[in-house]
Amino acid sequence: MIIDCHGHYTTAPSELGDYRDAQRSELEQDPLAVGSKGFLNISDQQIVDSLEGNQLKMQADRGTDLTIFSPRASWMGHHIGNGHTSKHWTEHCNELIHRITKLYPDNFVGVAQLPQSPGESMAACVAELERCVNEYGFIGCNLNPDPTGGFWTGPPLGDRYWYPFYESMCDLNVPAMIHVSAACNPQFHTTGSHYLGADTTAFMQMLTSDLLTDFLSIRFIIPHGGGAVPYHWGRFRGLVQAMDGKPDLEELVLGNVFFDTCVYHQPGIDLLLDVIPPENVLFASELLGAVRGVDPNTGHHFDDTKRYIDASPNASGDDKAMIFAANAKRVFPRLGG
Repeated sequence: MIIDCHGHYTTAPSELGDYRDAQRSELEQDPLAVGSKGFLNISDQQIVDSLEGNQLKMQADRGTDLTIFSPRASWMGHHIGNGHTSKHWTEHCNELIHRITKLYPDNFVGVAQLPQSPGESMAACVAELERCVNEYGFIGCNLNPDPTGGFWTGPPLGDRYWYPFYESMCDLNVPAMIHVSAACNPQFHTTGSHYLGADTTAFMQMLTSDLLTDFLSIRFIIPHGGGAVPYHWGRFRGLVQAMDGKPDLEELVLGNVFFDTCVYHQPGIDLLLDVIPPENVLFASELLGAVRGVDPNTGHHFDDTKRYIDASPNASGDDKAMIFAANAKRVFPRLGG
């Protein structure tokens, strides 16, 4: 079995975007607008049509059995509006994912977007995570370490601000994928720098805080191959070694932190699999994600990451069995056998 731990609903019907545009328009008139949740007029057939020629076709073409599926990351837009804006938007996005998992239970399992909003507590996020896990059978969530959209004015991940949410994660036994949304700071390209920089920043915040020792059972997936982390593993080892009271880097992080394979060339995957133990790597392709073109050097799509893992000399047959499925079942225990 091959489980892709990182997929997004990037092909949603246009009505979802129309709803968001209406929210934005209302906020232009009143930035504090509470608004109402309203309705999405999207039929099951529209959902089917949005997936059949896209994610489902690519699953079949590339040999993926199951995708751990969440709303479109760049559209989470936690910096937009206020807490009410995020709550209504997030509920609609998660409800669409739930509908997909009911239509295609063998192909998709849900992961929750969170109604994060700068300056708001994590209480609404706790409530939405509980709703999605307990009512919809979701098995994890995407946690944005920078809901300001690239300005990083909020508390770092080790701050007590986040602790009620971490407690909920542990109580529900679900992991979080670290995933920012679109950058509204013009200094950053959303997928080319903000995503990768946030992955690295989140990792460093874990190292410089008590997060991983205060929550011994917590689990995080750092996507996009961990940003700069594998490439600079020696730097992080040296930094942790210089911190008073910290164990070695491997002891500090490898029980709680995992990395996916959304790395879009063979040398990158080879490096990831050479530096990070196979027990800490989860297969992923970000289907359908940021890079959708064909690599002229190979004739294959950049994001067809299974090919790189199959071809890597740094993973044995047993390693690949872990990477392709066993690790996902361990990191997402609600996935079941």
